[in-house]
Amino acid sequence: MTEGDCTTLGDLVTETEAEALVQGICFKTGPPRAVGVELEWIVHETHRPRLPLPPERLDAAYAALRALPLSSALTVEPGGQLELSSLPAATLTECVSAVQADLTAVRTALRAHGLVLAGHGTDPWRPPRRLLRRPRYDALEASLDRAGPAGRSMMCSSASVQVCLDAGYEEPGPLGYARRWVLGHLLGAVLVAAFANSPMLSGRPTGWRSTRQLLWARIDAGRSAAPSPDGEPREAWARRVLDAPVMCVRSADGPWEVPEGLTFRDWARTGEPRRPTRDDLDYHLTTLFPPVRPRGHLELRMIDAQPGEDGWLVPLAVTTALFDDPQAAETAYRAVKPLAERAGERPAPHNPLWRDAARLALTDPELREAATACFAAALEALPRLGAGAEVRRAVEDFHRRYVLRGRCPADDVLDPLTQPPVQGRTVRS
Repeated sequence: MTEGDCTTLGDLVTETEAEALVQGICFKTGPPRAVGVELEWIVHETHRPRLPLPPERLDAAYAALRALPLSSALTVEPGGQLELSSLPAATLTECVSAVQADLTAVRTALRAHGLVLAGHGTDPWRPPRRLLRRPRYDALEASLDRAGPAGRSMMCSSASVQVCLDAGYEEPGPLGYARRWVLGHLLGAVLVAAFANSPMLSGRPTGWRSTRQLLWARIDAGRSAAPSPDGEPREAWARRVLDAPVMCVRSADGPWEVPEGLTFRDWARTGEPRRPTRDDLDYHLTTLFPPVRPRGHLELRMIDAQPGEDGWLVPLAVTTALFDDPQAAETAYRAVKPLAERAGERPAPHNPLWRDAARLALTDPELREAATACFAAALEALPRLGAGAEVRRAVEDFHRRYVLRGRCPADDVLDPLTQPPVQGRTVRS
């Protein structure tokens, strides 16, 4: 997330113009070619992960990281989480190679400061603490606080793997943008379940395998919900944008106003507290966090950060295969289409399907069956996409270790907490 430029607010925009602008930019159609990934990480001390990090120590480490010649963009989230955002790559292999090189450089630099990257969907040990004090985050915190404490945990204690793929063809079919839009919201629940990796928050188990997804479901639905599943995607997204609450009205002087109950549609109609501009609309789009966000391309935001140095490879590879290989996309669509009935009329992530995916993960028989079919399709598709042996092996290992056994990474964390203690005997000499 970026601050944006609030000193030059651009041309004024009406309600009709805003709706047309959103419809014109949300899906840039054409052959699916590019792939990208955004990786968020929890950062902690190498041997003492439960200790809070002094802000000045993080600042020094991140200053060193910014001096590195990375191909990915490096940003810092409100709680000090580190994010690497790759450039769009022409192939999955190119994306993986570029990000692996950047991660190697980042990890080496962090080790010199006694710090490591940890792949958790939520910080398992430390309570949320906001380190960045900027107008955007002040406004976001004030807005999210109205729905309860989940917003602060989402801002400061969560991390994800976000996969970015082209919108797809204008025409119908397995690679058409309308099909990919539907697939994202049904397959998304399967991805939540398969890659659930956040059963702990602030030092205790929550009862959910993806607590990160629970947090998203508990913040204001106006900011986190997908559009209605019915209707043409461009029109549905444009309505969703205009009817979403305005997070802030930016100002070059003084604090930003955080209105309550003001939608962008209301703002454009009334012109109060001032008339909105094209830049205001662009900024408003960055304050909406649905599980699938159309930004010209599709940004899939529902996957927890993964354990291990290269755990992120698996969701990136599986998601890319299931979207960009026509045969795998058709298989995945058929596997997840029955889940629509279970989702019901409520949009993701605020419906029973997504709730069960976050709480039960692959212990749910229907989600396990869908995941098994989707992973098998992805494994068949990866050679057709030119994926290297390392990527294919990582997906195969995950498939055997978790999916076929009805497990997810969160279960590895929970197992030691649920097993009875070993009863030892006192040995007398």
